[in-house]
Formats: sequence, C-alpha cells, structure tokens
Amino acid sequence: MRRPAVFLDRDGTLNVEVDYLADPHELVLLPGVGEALAELQRAGYLLVVVTNQSGVARGLFDEATLREIHAALARALTTFGVVLDHVGYCPHHPEIGEPPYRALCDCRKPLPGLLRVATQELAIDLDRSWVVGDSARDLQAGAALGLPGILVFTGKGRLEAQRLTAAGHPAQHCVADMTAAAALILETAR
Repeated sequence: MRRPAVFLDRDGTLNVEVDYLADPHELVLLPGVGEALAELQRAGYLLVVVTNQSGVARGLFDEATLREIHAALARALTTFGVVLDHVGYCPHHPEIGEPPYRALCDCRKPLPGLLRVATQELAIDLDRSWVVGDSARDLQAGAALGLPGILVFTGKGRLEAQRLTAAGHPAQHCVADMTAAAALILETAR
C-alpha cells in the first residue's frame, strides 16, 4: 500500500541554518520540529529529508561527515519518537570542486532527482504528498512531481518569500515554521 510523504529540506527547515554545517555537534533542531514531525508520522506520513549539500563538492566536509550529521539529526529526533524514513542528499555542484562532485546532476534541487529516488524506494503516494522547505528550489523540486509546497519562514524562508512575491511568483503556502506546516498538511488531509 502506497503511503504519502512529506519531503523535507534540512537546513533552515528542520535545523538552525548554519552556512555549510560541517560539525555534527553544531546541529540544533528548530523549535517545534520534533513535535511537528511526530504528528505527521502518527498521521501516517513518511518523513523524507532531501537536501543539497554542495559543501562536499566545495571540500568543506566529506560524505562520511555528512552521514555523521544526518545521524545526529536522527538522534535528535528520536527524543520525540520520530524515525526518518529516508535521507537523500546531493553532494554535487555544477561549477565548483573536482569530479565526481563537480557535476551536472538530476539530484540537485530544484531538480526532482532526490524526490524520485525516495518515491521509488518507498512506494510513495505522490497524490497525497507535500514538500516543505525554506527556499524556492525546495518547492520547485516538489512542483516538478506535482506536489504542493509549503515555504517556511525559518532559515532563509522569509527573505525567499519576499523575493518570490517581488518577482511575481509568490509561494502558494507560506507559514511561520514546521509546526504551522504540519498543521496545514494535517488540516488539508481531513
């Protein structure tokens, strides 16, 4: 049976935005994130993290460190009874670094490659799924698969909302944080 998912950006959406977070000990969940994800999980949503991590291509950290950061995220969420169903990341950058990390790929958001991989691996019901993030590229990756998107004002989200509105392309859903995003998803599902 196919289940819906919430595709979640990481930095600025789940954890405090840090330029190129390279130390697992610096990962700090944003307020309310654990509780919000627990509500979504109890409601039957798969929780899928999809994150661009060009710090690998830039040589700021390696993939082993990135896995440690994601393990720290998973540990922080277990306090709330939350288990992430999938964590996907793009280590590439199209112009910076050395191959294989300097590459044009389909996994770097706004392209939907990370979402497609998770959808296939987890048999996700895209008709009932959402994407949540703090940037236009998060929402664009979801839109490429027909997903409604929620722009959170945490991280760079508030500035991104202003930029999108000024460009004549306002985000369909803008909310304060992950708590409000979960509430919107759950209310819409009723």
